[in-house]
Amino acid sequence: MHPSAFFLPTFLEAVRTNTEESIASIMTEPIPGVFSFAMLQPNFCDMLLEEVENFEKWVHAMKFKIMRPNTMNKYGAVLDDFGLEAMLNQFMEEFIAPISKVFYPEVGGGTLDSHHAFVVEYGKDRDVELGFHVDDSEVTLNVCLGKQFSGGELYFRGIRCENHVNSETQHEEMYDYSHVPGRAVLHRGRHRHGARPTSSGLRMNLLLWCRSSVFREMKKYQMDFSSWCGECQREKRERQIQCVKATKLVNYSLEHSYAVHLAANILLLASNTFLLYFRTGIS
Repeated sequence: MHPSAFFLPTFLEAVRTNTEESIASIMTEPIPGVFSFAMLQPNFCDMLLEEVENFEKWVHAMKFKIMRPNTMNKYGAVLDDFGLEAMLNQFMEEFIAPISKVFYPEVGGGTLDSHHAFVVEYGKDRDVELGFHVDDSEVTLNVCLGKQFSGGELYFRGIRCENHVNSETQHEEMYDYSHVPGRAVLHRGRHRHGARPTSSGLRMNLLLWCRSSVFREMKKYQMDFSSWCGECQREKRERQIQCVKATKLVNYSLEHSYAVHLAANILLLASNTFLLYFRTGIS
């Protein structure tokens, strides 16, 4: 099928032009590092939903055990099991990598080379919500496929490295995203998030975890992740503030010592002058 059967014209044009300006033109960035944009054609969303439903019916009829997306989701399916691995890898390389290269270069956005793609299901007799977590990815694409639902907002709570994954959330890091069918949200895998309960209906989402083996290898030898970890950045700023304070204190101490020394010399000079004058007067 032609890409126009999958993607909206605005998305295709932006990626094909492949400039920072063209990509940014279709994006909204409600908080730093989280981008939202219209992506999929409604017909393709319906077609993929139907394919997932047929696959699950076939698995059930054949009494096969379906591979679930991850340890947190009890419903949904891994799309590579549908025979879509090659197509999804091409999709990552041709459409997601150009965007990630622009917005996430510090976490391997320009060197994505593998993926894990799956569909998740939320609603009655499905998963209801998803707990607070980070993804096993460098960059995550999350696209709502439908159907009719309410609730299920995606909440974000700041980007963290492994050392700070359980650190406190700052107020400015809090954001809730409401899903819209066909619309995608893109974020770093280390951006902590979760899904609020889907209160009614059925919500299904396509997720693509994009990974970079180059970044993962380099990360083994890094100690400072302040280029992207919010807590590392906060600690670095705090160290800089303390360093400035310490420098000011040292400068003040030096200036104070110099002033005391100068005053002592002036007093000594005045005392010597007075003694000399006094002795001269007596003589």
